[in-house]
Amino acid sequence: MRKIVAYLLTIIHYFLMSVLLIGFHPIQVIAYNLFGYEAHKKVVDLINYLFIKNLNTLFCWFTYHGFKDLPKNVPLIIISNHQSMHDIAPIAWAFRKHHPKFIAKKELGRHYPSVSYNLRKGGSVVIDRQNGSKAIKEILGLGKNMEKKNWSVCIFPEGTRSKTGELNEFKPAGFKTLLRAAPNALIVPMVIDGNYKLHKWGQFPLNIGIRIKYTALKPMHRGNLTEIELLEKIKNQIKQHLNQ
Repeated sequence: MRKIVAYLLTIIHYFLMSVLLIGFHPIQVIAYNLFGYEAHKKVVDLINYLFIKNLNTLFCWFTYHGFKDLPKNVPLIIISNHQSMHDIAPIAWAFRKHHPKFIAKKELGRHYPSVSYNLRKGGSVVIDRQNGSKAIKEILGLGKNMEKKNWSVCIFPEGTRSKTGELNEFKPAGFKTLLRAAPNALIVPMVIDGNYKLHKWGQFPLNIGIRIKYTALKPMHRGNLTEIELLEKIKNQIKQHLNQ
């Protein structure tokens, strides 16, 4: 019975998601071209909020912890675990006052209404994982913008989503490059707990009645740690918070 209800609610969820993606694409284009970055960002913030509310169609509910204590007007490097394609909108909404940007694979830079346009115009970067030198150049440019404009950048060192919620190995390349470009940035470990449960049956149907927690842990400076030591420390903090 639960799965039958999940089929019905997932159809509604995906329909509303499609309406949001297609409907807001021209609004983004108009906002960006006529009014600039700030207007475009307000539109994107609204989209992300509506994406989160759309998960209520699956009877999912959310809790947020630690975000009110984050310092403002400083660049942040957000290091998060990765559990679902539904991770992005809640992170973007929770960090909206910090102008969050993302490092995305090049396939997302085209052909996806609203998403692709925001990645290209909103300050994020799309990289070709097969072209390492160009990818590093793009990330360095993002890091410099982050320092200059007090943006935040969220990266997923696992590189791919965890299907079980268990933390995968962290890949250091993107983090090392970003930290080199923005050495004064504060580092914020971010914990996503529960999103993987949405995909109990894959992408269709999505699971229903899931509780999902988003937690920003205490920000830290690099200190005297190497990039690898720092990333390992962050990984251990996330694992501890997940009770793994």
